[in-house]
Amino acid sequence: MKTKKTFILHIIFIYAITIASFAGAASAPTEELKASIDFILEILRDKNLAQPDKKMERRSRISVLIRDRFDFQEMAKRSLAANWKTRSSEEQKEFVEIFSDLLQSSYIGKIEGYTDEKITYDKEVLKKEGKYGVVSTTIITKDVNIPIDYKLILKNDKWWVYDVVVEGVSFISTYRSQYDKVIKKESYAKLIEKMKTKLDEINAL
Repeated sequence: MKTKKTFILHIIFIYAITIASFAGAASAPTEELKASIDFILEILRDKNLAQPDKKMERRSRISVLIRDRFDFQEMAKRSLAANWKTRSSEEQKEFVEIFSDLLQSSYIGKIEGYTDEKITYDKEVLKKEGKYGVVSTTIITKDVNIPIDYKLILKNDKWWVYDVVVEGVSFISTYRSQYDKVIKKESYAKLIEKMKTKLDEINAL
């Protein structure tokens, strides 16, 4: 009787540990993403950093947080798609650098307009044995709610964003379509030239 009771307790213990582990893994993408976003919001809410002469410092701090959460290598590779394989290692490296600077500058430029809107974390979905995740969020404003999905990939026990979907429109899909069109109609060199020009325009704002 005692042996049977011990066996049952053992099974319950294993079951509880399994459920707890699964629950912990399932919450990881949202927790990690929220932590990064919260840190960025703290910077945006800092009245001292909001001063005009603090613009570069503010952007620099945000940049560190973005680079610590966004997998620009993965994003760049997916944006070039089939064109990635045809590029040399030097070209790939250059593309990642320009792409990350461009995407980061564009992202910072948009979030700097944040005026304390509420952000909700609505749903989390894990895919492919927990190696990929999608965190659905909503920015709630006075006039409209903006749904934003973050697609993440698990690398070295850390969740990295590799795509952002705003109101159903994927950043990566949009870039992929635009880049492929330029490469086919003009050339890869022309694409790099246009990306550099766009980066200069954004940084001048």
